[in-house]
Amino acid sequence: MRDRYLKYSLLLPAFVIVMATTFYPLAYSFVTSLREWKLARHRTPQGFVGLQNYAQAFSDETFLEALATTAIFVVASVVLTVVLSVLLALLLRRTGRLHTFTRIIIILPFAMSPALIGVSYRFMFNPEFGVLAKGIGALVPALDGVAWLATPTLAMTVLVLTDVWHWTPYMTFLCLGGLASIPRSTEEAAQIDGASSLRVFFDILLPQMRNVVLVVAVLKTIFALKMFDQVVTLTGGGPGRSTETLAYFVFNIGFKWYDMGYASALAYILTGIMMIVSIWYVRLLLADRKMATA
Repeated sequence: MRDRYLKYSLLLPAFVIVMATTFYPLAYSFVTSLREWKLARHRTPQGFVGLQNYAQAFSDETFLEALATTAIFVVASVVLTVVLSVLLALLLRRTGRLHTFTRIIIILPFAMSPALIGVSYRFMFNPEFGVLAKGIGALVPALDGVAWLATPTLAMTVLVLTDVWHWTPYMTFLCLGGLASIPRSTEEAAQIDGASSLRVFFDILLPQMRNVVLVVAVLKTIFALKMFDQVVTLTGGGPGRSTETLAYFVFNIGFKWYDMGYASALAYILTGIMMIVSIWYVRLLLADRKMATA
């Protein structure tokens, strides 16, 4: 009898920790999203307001601006990351000391803290002494002396590029794993039949990598939706609100304006968007499996 319940007693501490650090905060924040709670006025949540906080979000112009900014950032970041990851995986799949060394070096950007990346690139894009700003200015004279982080379009460009630089190594290794699972015989057979490298890639490799590319795209979408650190340290949401993503907007509502009820509702809207993306991916994956078994 003691052996029967031993496994449950061993799991109990982990279960309690997960409940205390995950499920309880989620439940409490959901209850908070249904109540009025302005922390500057009250220390505890006040009256029940139902879905008023959620309705307020979709009539709030600043929220809609942050949502549009997030959409632009996510699309640009995900497309660039997926394309670069697949291309780098194709280059690094070859054997040899140089390729092995490159695989080791390429993981370094992913090992860096996002906050540190933001601070570093803020200095490097400084128009007066920034290394990257001066280097780009030397190559493209029209951009010499341009205040990158003070121009809305350029600030968004820098934010996207730093995020792509951070996540591409990790996604490249996922794509390398997908390429390693593809039998070499199919590729060799196509080459013997006279297929070009582009035909081999688009007709042989890419269709067999579809599920891996989907995983990369979905993971990168989720990471991009909740990207926060680099916005804080690199652009601060500016200039104006041009780089204020939804995650940073939620942070400002909660910890700058102290409207905890509204911030909790916004956080659940962001969570809902992530869930929709995940459900869409699962449906695509299941559809692929049905086609494969049909």
